[in-house]
Amino acid sequence: MWEAGFVSRGTLIILSLMSMGSWYIIITKLIDQTKIFKQSKETSAKFWKASSIAAGSASLTDGSPFRFIAETGTKATQHHDGALLEQIDLSTWVTMSIQRAVDKVQSRLQDGLSFLATVGSTAPFIGLFGTVWGIYNALIAIGMSGNASIDKVAGPVGEALIMTAFGLFVAVPAVLGYNWLVRRNKSAMEDVRAFSADVHSVLISGAMSTATGNKKVG
Repeated sequence: MWEAGFVSRGTLIILSLMSMGSWYIIITKLIDQTKIFKQSKETSAKFWKASSIAAGSASLTDGSPFRFIAETGTKATQHHDGALLEQIDLSTWVTMSIQRAVDKVQSRLQDGLSFLATVGSTAPFIGLFGTVWGIYNALIAIGMSGNASIDKVAGPVGEALIMTAFGLFVAVPAVLGYNWLVRRNKSAMEDVRAFSADVHSVLISGAMSTATGNKKVG
């Protein structure tokens, strides 16, 4: 019985940790997404009213993905030198730099979602394992006692079935949270990609004009 209790307690602890981890990720990612939507509105209100990309970047909140993308693009136009980099035209270099910044933002938004997907797919089976193990040990105990009356069977079997219910209780919020966060991530990334495309166009037009002017003067 100690072995059966150990396995059951271990299964319960694992499911509890998975549940706490899922809720932690759901709440923290929801907060991060809410910040991005708020920062997107801030960008629309402040950034494009600035006199330059640099001034617009300075007007945005520190840590904003929109500020990160704008600053990355600006640095790319200012640091396009060196024998190797000169083999890449400025437009391609800026495009690559901004795309890397967008990819980093997307990667940060997706952090933790794989854990939710794992919990959603494995928690029911972990609960089922606890149920099977509990029923197995309950039947062994009943067989050893020689008393197979319904009141002796129902209790242990009913307790074992709770593990399956708990597994579903852990899995359902994880699956729903995963699907909900993925949809919100897509909406957030649409704003980020639209902003990056606009910044890219402004940077390329300004950088090309400057480069052309410098060549004429030379």
